Amino acid sequence: MSQIKIFDTTLRDGEQSPGVNLNQLEKMEIAKQLERLGIDRMEAGFPASSKGDFNAVKAIAETIKETSITGLARSVKSEVDISWEALKSSAEPCLHLVLATSPIHMTYKLKKSPDQVIEMAVNSVAYARKKFPQVQWSAEDASRSDLPFLAQIIERVIDAGATVINLPDTVGYTTPIEYGKMFRYIKENVPNIDRVHLSCHCHNDLGMAVANSLAAIENGVTQVEGTINGIGERAGNTALEEVAVALKIRGDYYKHTTGMRLEEIKRTSDLVSKLTGMQIQANKAITGRNAFAHESGIHQDGVLKHAATYEIITPEMVGVNKNTIFLGKHSGRHAFTVRLKELGYELTEEKLQEAFEAFKLLTDRKKEITDDDLFTILMEVQTDTSAINKYELEMFQVQYGTENVPTATVVLNTPENKRVEKACTGQGSVEALYETLDAIIQEELQLVDYQLSSVGRGKDALAESYVQMIVNGEPVNGRGTAQDVIEASANAFLNAVNRYVIQAQSKQNQKTGTTK
Repeated sequence: MSQIKIFDTTLRDGEQSPGVNLNQLEKMEIAKQLERLGIDRMEAGFPASSKGDFNAVKAIAETIKETSITGLARSVKSEVDISWEALKSSAEPCLHLVLATSPIHMTYKLKKSPDQVIEMAVNSVAYARKKFPQVQWSAEDASRSDLPFLAQIIERVIDAGATVINLPDTVGYTTPIEYGKMFRYIKENVPNIDRVHLSCHCHNDLGMAVANSLAAIENGVTQVEGTINGIGERAGNTALEEVAVALKIRGDYYKHTTGMRLEEIKRTSDLVSKLTGMQIQANKAITGRNAFAHESGIHQDGVLKHAATYEIITPEMVGVNKNTIFLGKHSGRHAFTVRLKELGYELTEEKLQEAFEAFKLLTDRKKEITDDDLFTILMEVQTDTSAINKYELEMFQVQYGTENVPTATVVLNTPENKRVEKACTGQGSVEALYETLDAIIQEELQLVDYQLSSVGRGKDALAESYVQMIVNGEPVNGRGTAQDVIEASANAFLNAVNRYVIQAQSKQNQKTGTTK
């Protein structure tokens, strides 16, 4: 069976999902897990878009060595140069160049003739190959491009040095038959096509991203691009875990495989979900919580007699362990450390001690600590970007009931080391709390989204809150956990504000350092 390469763009296209804003530490955590998952190529970001993205891509390129790291660039020499500086320490530096080829994009966005677009593409690829051993060229909006023109420009960029040709369905417009025909046409009409890998990149606007990707594989594609959980702009991208499992389960039909370690899928999916704040729908294929649940009596009876009657995928195949090992209040540091290593986490001694202390505190309130609980603790520890000056919650109290106006009292320490106390009312307990925090915090705040969920099940489950906010015009996300839903909500609100404060302080420090 031939192997299909997996190109993951969770950290670039996935981060373009509305409301998603990952910091460098969070990107690094996802990158490390993608490496464990066995991704062939990882698009770490768009280095020329911002200093923050440049630093994140550079750090990932310096750290990840088992996966090829790539960055996005337009057909601009300066962006190629910036990308090289970010990616040159990668084990296999790769540049992903993108240029639109559809009539509507060339006319209205690029405002260039087809001949001018060919010249731009050829020049940028030739320039990039002077630096990069691997150059992927993407024909943006390929699925709405004129096929003879597409064949012409592809032949020219291959001659210029492109090593991968990617033909994306940028707006999720095409169908499996149409998309497959496009790749077949290119293979039959580009004489030098055998010198490159063919890649597909599908969006899910019509719900056909995975189907289109599989159709592309049937028609000669050797690389599939997508994201974990299918996140991305608008309706998202191809869900890579779905493609990989489909090829595994239906190997009899597709005759292809991937290098993905399928048993790492669940952990990767959970990590991306938690750090992006994008919850996985219950009935999502492969990773949804109902993927292996059976409600119907007929189904339950069949599964009990023989799992294959209604389960074509075993939970263990994708890392869902039915026999979860529980840790409790009598578990020691050694057992805790061993379990973390089994889960694939490596912490510094300082972070390990911090995680263990959080674990012991939780065992005082919760009888059994599951892997989901440990995962939550680790995310809190790993993503806690400490700063000397930030907002710290000293105390809060919320009074509410059917006969009372919800009122919140908060004592907060500000970045200026001032202790401030205020009380405000609201229509509900969370609104009263957030109104009070807003009244104390100096920054201009706008709450865009608020979510609350439980970690695991049972009345003693941890509460997990997620918020999207605009702080002084900048979009930020915040997460918080606690056994109390109101405390989790407060933690999420302050986490978002402090992320902004830390970013602002970092920018100010860089500016001061540059001035000096």
